[in-house]
Amino acid sequence: MSVSKQEAAKAYWKDNLRLMLILLTIWFAVSFGAGILFVDQLNHIQFFGFPLGFWFAQQGSIYSFVAMIFFYVWKMNQYDRKHDVHEE
Repeated sequence: MSVSKQEAAKAYWKDNLRLMLILLTIWFAVSFGAGILFVDQLNHIQFFGFPLGFWFAQQGSIYSFVAMIFFYVWKMNQYDRKHDVHEE
């Protein structure tokens, strides 16, 4: 592999890892933080008739994870085009 292709591959994986770390941090904050750590404070707020902390523990973390999957796919398609590794 040539030097320029190695540098391009490194830049691609650097972007990919940065995105994954950001999304995993958000997922951790939503699932662990909102569903476990701050559940008592969030339970004072009602959401669709349920305490917000309960909702995050049961549904919110799943919905946010699915939304992050779609965001990851969209962003990776942008990175693929940016680093010229996209599919035709």
